[in-house]
Amino acid sequence: MRFWIIIGVLFSVLSCEVFEPTVPADDEILDGPVPGLTAGETIQFQRGDVAFNDEIFTTRNGLGPYFVATSCGSCHPGDGKGHPFTTLTRFGQSDISGNQFLHQGGPQLQHRAIPGFTPEVLPNAPFARFTPPANTGLGYLDAISDAQILAMADPLDADGDGISGVPNWIDLKPYVTTRPNSIPMSGKYIGRFGKKGATYDLLQQTATAYNQDIGINSTFEPIDTYSGDAVDPEISDQTIHDVVFYLKTLKVPTPRVPDHDIELGRTVFENLNCSGCHKPQLQTGTSAISSLSDQPIAPYTDLLLHDMGPGLDDGYTEGSAATYEWRTPPLWGLGLSKNSQGGNYFLLHDGRARSIEEAILMHGGEATASKNAFSALSSQAKDQLIKFLESL
Repeated sequence: MRFWIIIGVLFSVLSCEVFEPTVPADDEILDGPVPGLTAGETIQFQRGDVAFNDEIFTTRNGLGPYFVATSCGSCHPGDGKGHPFTTLTRFGQSDISGNQFLHQGGPQLQHRAIPGFTPEVLPNAPFARFTPPANTGLGYLDAISDAQILAMADPLDADGDGISGVPNWIDLKPYVTTRPNSIPMSGKYIGRFGKKGATYDLLQQTATAYNQDIGINSTFEPIDTYSGDAVDPEISDQTIHDVVFYLKTLKVPTPRVPDHDIELGRTVFENLNCSGCHKPQLQTGTSAISSLSDQPIAPYTDLLLHDMGPGLDDGYTEGSAATYEWRTPPLWGLGLSKNSQGGNYFLLHDGRARSIEEAILMHGGEATASKNAFSALSSQAKDQLIKFLESL
């Protein structure tokens, strides 16, 4: 009898090992903290992780009455890109004069509502749809200095390469604290987050998302999206700060191990001058989080606005951007996008491109020469480029 008990125990242990799910490799996931956090920072990261990914809002804890989503993580599953189901609609601004539809619920459409309320309907106004971006590496982008961003700007195309990136100069929210060594222009500051680069920092991004996406008011964004009145906070300042810290300290996507084709694809990327906007190498400045300070990074963005041509001109804008200008999206982690998008790509600002090749071919404006050069490539060179992009 004892023999069979021992055999049974061994079998159960071996069975657990066989059927236990394997831990995904670091280069297959986006979430996780940056290295080097202190014990206290790690605890705050974990609190922010819980608030971002686990807290679901209902009418009991402040949802709505108008909303788009019921949690942060529902728009950014696994900290990755969103899906058409979670794509946001922004409306009401057609030029730099500002949003003319704030009295009709602008700048964001809340197309869902709690029982007893009727969701908003898009008015006859300029609009664009924004697919939620991946969250990883945001703290590094936040730590890039204004001086470095301005050094990459070339508004008059002085070097003659056809690329003339410019910052989006925006007004600051009252609760925003400027970065050290910020470089303002005529009272406006450089925005670096969002599809149009119209958000200054991750505090603004977080407080605005709670307010406009979930209908959760805070001391930072106290105006109720339904009544237009200031109301009591429905989330604590501490939770907001925890989520901001979480977003700041999410790790950089781990590149896949390069092979011969990937290295050839990197050469194609450079030869097409994709790197004219998608800068491979940047350097962070000083950050209050020491792990983010003075770090070389490879985000493949310049955080600047570029003319993307009439095909991507939705007639809507934010800040000082033109309707045809879009901020260069970081490419790191691109190959993992499908993991959070239901197994398919939904790329560009509104998810209209269903593959990397489609996204490239929809480029226009300053990217026309690169797009045309891509079209002329052999099938093998195109495959090598896409393999390189998916390795980032």
